[in-house]
Amino acid sequence: MKRLACIMLLTTGTLLTACNKVLDTKPTDFLSPVTYYKTEKQLNFALAAVYDVMGDAGFYKQIYTARLGNEADEGFYARNTVIAGVQVYNFSPTDTDVQNLWKSLYDGINRANVLLANIPLATEVADDVKNIIKGEALFLRGYYYFLLVQHWGGVPLITQPTASANETAVSRATIAQVYAQILLDMEESETLVLPASTAGHGGRINRSAVRGLLARVCLTMAGKPLGDVSKYQAARDWAKKIIDDAGSAHALNPDYSQVFINYAQDKYDIKESIWEVEFWGNNTNAYNETGCVGAWNGIQSTDQTIGVAYGFINATSKLYNSYAPGDLRRDWAIAPFSYSGTTKVMKASTPASALWTRNIGKFRREYELLTPKSNNATPQNMPLLRYSDVLLMFAEADNEVNQGPTQDAYNAINLVRKRAFGKLLPNAVNPDEYNLSGMDHESFFQEIIKERSRELCFELHRKHDLIRWGIFVPTMKAVENLIGLEASGQYYALTFRNVSDKHVIFPIPARELALNKNLQQNDKW
Repeated sequence: MKRLACIMLLTTGTLLTACNKVLDTKPTDFLSPVTYYKTEKQLNFALAAVYDVMGDAGFYKQIYTARLGNEADEGFYARNTVIAGVQVYNFSPTDTDVQNLWKSLYDGINRANVLLANIPLATEVADDVKNIIKGEALFLRGYYYFLLVQHWGGVPLITQPTASANETAVSRATIAQVYAQILLDMEESETLVLPASTAGHGGRINRSAVRGLLARVCLTMAGKPLGDVSKYQAARDWAKKIIDDAGSAHALNPDYSQVFINYAQDKYDIKESIWEVEFWGNNTNAYNETGCVGAWNGIQSTDQTIGVAYGFINATSKLYNSYAPGDLRRDWAIAPFSYSGTTKVMKASTPASALWTRNIGKFRREYELLTPKSNNATPQNMPLLRYSDVLLMFAEADNEVNQGPTQDAYNAINLVRKRAFGKLLPNAVNPDEYNLSGMDHESFFQEIIKERSRELCFELHRKHDLIRWGIFVPTMKAVENLIGLEASGQYYALTFRNVSDKHVIFPIPARELALNKNLQQNDKW
């Protein structure tokens, strides 16, 4: 990051010097804060640049979605030739995937800082418009710092544009300091951005998205490593604001599978999908921002009609067996078939080793409407916050605040379960058949652990859920033991065998340590 900043600054300085010596005039063909941030269109272009890093190859476009081990005990990288990399927990501080994620996040932060510093210059833009743009930029900066602190712990905290190459040697802030800035940014954003119903689609930050991420941030702060249990109340309150607004703004889609079909077909359902990463195009023209959703984390296929997919990630038998009979989510989240051309071949359920051969099923290329289908890129959107997640966060936080579930907590988790068993569909019978009740604090918490996985698997939450609960390493080792019983001698165990205590966070990238002498490496790396 520092070297890039130096090159940009030195190049700009050289151009300015040359212009002054040769032409003795001001350059007019490059962007400057003094001349650029004037109109609403220009501010929105700058805001789009803050969003844009989410489509980087090292971020949601490809690597973060399918190669950074986010599926934890739910799945594993299903390639027997891969023996090194983040996806199998065998990597070092020189790993390019780790470096590229760090770079993307700080690129987004720098773009947000520049925009926030220059919004006041837009004297031709109405204050209400500037406030919305400011709110979205603040939230995105906070979100990028949230991912940084989750993955690396304390990191350099930069909230102003970098004006000089000499300003890039920044020491690491503490974890608590980073979270304090995240809360500051997101809480101010919540007062500025549009309501979800006004924003109209999940690709743009809205008030419900901010509230939902504040709930997630507070739950994370309450858990490991920070352990600020006072934040359970805040998490409950933020989630409750969304639930209280649900009559007009949010509701579960009655059909679980339709949620993901909508992502494949670029159909917005702001009631269910509160925030998502948007991808579009099929690489047939210049107007594209494609991702790998469905291609890298879908059902393996070599057929152009279905859509070519690599099936990089398989589910674990632990996830498969966590679903009760009748739970409609299982055979959508975990593909019950493989493709032979365009024909679906049903997978066997026995012996136990057969369950380890099933791909992720949530993101299915067969439902894409845009043709022709590109071999290595899709227009499918990636969910970041769904209403079911809000309900489960509320239930978890309520259980902690009250040291046992209240009726409100039961209502929240049971609504998710009703959908899971088809009880929200028209003409459903016995709608309370699978409701939970009569549980103490610990038994309800254990149900939350399982329900979040059943509902949200492969949506990039699981690893950090396990980390904040303080059970990441033992959970992964338990899966390794399970593989020993069910699929002995197969390569499936590699991911889980390599996991150790150091993997709860990433190493600071070696390149950043070389460029910023104020940085110190994380323990055990």
